[in-house]
Amino acid sequence: MSWGIELWDQFDNLEKHTQWGIDILEKYIKFVKERTEIELSYAKQLRNLSKKYQPKKNSKEEEEYRYTACKAFLSTLNEMNDYAGQHEVISENMTSQIIVELARYVQELKQERKSHFHDGRKAQQHIETCWKQLESSKRRFERDCKEADRAQQYFEKMDADINVTKADVEKARQQAQTRHQMAEDSKADYSSVLQKFNHEQHEYYHTHIPNIFQKIQEMEERRIVRIGESVKTYAELDRQVIPIIGKCLDGIVKAAESIDPKNDSQLVVEAYKSGFEPPGDIEFEDYTQPMKRTVSDNSLSNSRGEGKSELKFGGKSKGKLWPFIKKNKLMSLLTSPHQPPPPPPASASPSAVPNGPQSPKQQKEPLSHRFNEFMTSKPKIHCFRSLKRGLSLKLGATPEDFSNLPPEQRRKKLQQKVDELNKEIQKEMDQRDAITKMKDVYLKNPQMGDPGSLDHKLAEVSQNIEKLRLEAQKFEAWLAEVEGRLPARSDQARRQSGMYETQNAPSVNNCAQDRESSPDGSYTEEQSQESEVKVLATDFDDEFDDEEPLPAIGTCKALYTFEGQNEGTISVVEGETLYVIEEDKGDGWTRIRRNEDEEGYVPTSYVEVYLDKNAKDC
Repeated sequence: MSWGIELWDQFDNLEKHTQWGIDILEKYIKFVKERTEIELSYAKQLRNLSKKYQPKKNSKEEEEYRYTACKAFLSTLNEMNDYAGQHEVISENMTSQIIVELARYVQELKQERKSHFHDGRKAQQHIETCWKQLESSKRRFERDCKEADRAQQYFEKMDADINVTKADVEKARQQAQTRHQMAEDSKADYSSVLQKFNHEQHEYYHTHIPNIFQKIQEMEERRIVRIGESVKTYAELDRQVIPIIGKCLDGIVKAAESIDPKNDSQLVVEAYKSGFEPPGDIEFEDYTQPMKRTVSDNSLSNSRGEGKSELKFGGKSKGKLWPFIKKNKLMSLLTSPHQPPPPPPASASPSAVPNGPQSPKQQKEPLSHRFNEFMTSKPKIHCFRSLKRGLSLKLGATPEDFSNLPPEQRRKKLQQKVDELNKEIQKEMDQRDAITKMKDVYLKNPQMGDPGSLDHKLAEVSQNIEKLRLEAQKFEAWLAEVEGRLPARSDQARRQSGMYETQNAPSVNNCAQDRESSPDGSYTEEQSQESEVKVLATDFDDEFDDEEPLPAIGTCKALYTFEGQNEGTISVVEGETLYVIEEDKGDGWTRIRRNEDEEGYVPTSYVEVYLDKNAKDC
């Protein structure tokens, strides 16, 4: 089968068909291009979906992914990210192996088709020219023959007429011969042109056109083959990523099989375990006995300050009901006054009142004692630093030793802090080793640098290491206390507390003696708890020395002279102007400041307060 033989007369139809074939090829290229766009869009949407549900760094969500179910979900997100990558691979391969190749082939095909049909049209024009020559030669031959016949007839007519002269007859005879000669010449030319045309026509229909059409046929068949190869490549590119997609799906299945409910349950225990023991039985309180009512250690009234806690530092409370107290109740315990404010002085001068007004510590229960109503596991501290510590806890500040957390959670936080410090120490040690090696290189090769220029950096790194080690030892000591591996205090803490007792024993004793008339306490405690104050005060000194002072919320003018003789009070002179840093909470006392180092409480009735409107609104 050959188009040159079978379709020798279908030049125009073949031209239309080959153009249609190119259009089909371009349509297929467009189809594949849109498929690649869909793959890219699908991959992008999958990646965005995976990114949307990824846990945010340094957030609560990141902590939730400790659980096996969440880990499986995270693995699914990661596998979907890889899954999206395979669709991107499909798009890239289809673009490079199909779209680009076919686009280049289409351009080549158009050029080849144009060349073939140009040759065909050229052959057509040649045969048409030959045909025109044949027609022209034929018409000339026909005309010359007719002219020769007319000349012959005219000669015969002149020859038969007796009235015509001999010269006219001879002239007619010569004219007839001339016409006959022209007819013969035209005949010979026509015969020659006809033979030439027949030869050209034979070549056209049996050689030129078949060859051109054969080339067009081969071109078309190559186009069809190329389309088939592209369709096969289209399928193979999809098939190539199926194993990797299968691995992604296998990873999701494996992640699902790794879910362990028992392990997740254990993680919940580790995350929320407080370390407290359940409250014991409440003892029977016999009201029929005339003796003083005994309060059970496990009674809720233990947190009201009616009885003394048996706490020791690092020990456990028998009645730990504070985790179950509501927040609004806790805040009410911290802020609500328990006694009415003191009356203003009866005379114009406080000298008329013996010993001045009552100490503010007789007018309200200690803040730390109220705090013990829901944090009974912490020792009671009844000095001014304890008041600052209680205020910082009330304002939401986290203690350095995480003592505001339950024991088990505190242990985890301390362990985490120790690990972080150890990593920082290792990092600094690596930096020190690198600087030391560089210094050795400089010593051996002075032209590379000055060894002395590294001494300052080396000393700075060594100092950082020492600071980090001390910090790590401090947290390790706290961790040991929680885990029960060491006594309540480390040797270093004991030495610090001993120094504190030696240097500041009078002030601590005064704090304990004045407890009944200080802003921090309205009851007396045993000597064992006084020793706890000595031990803990050293820890809190460093913690609060660097605290920023409370902002002033207004000013006040002293109406009377007040001599603050007790712990937590401050002396003022009549007419003196000072800063107000804490207004009266209903207990009759206002906290004021003279300068950065002098602040304390004075009776509200002794001063005239001018609060800042902006601070009051806040």
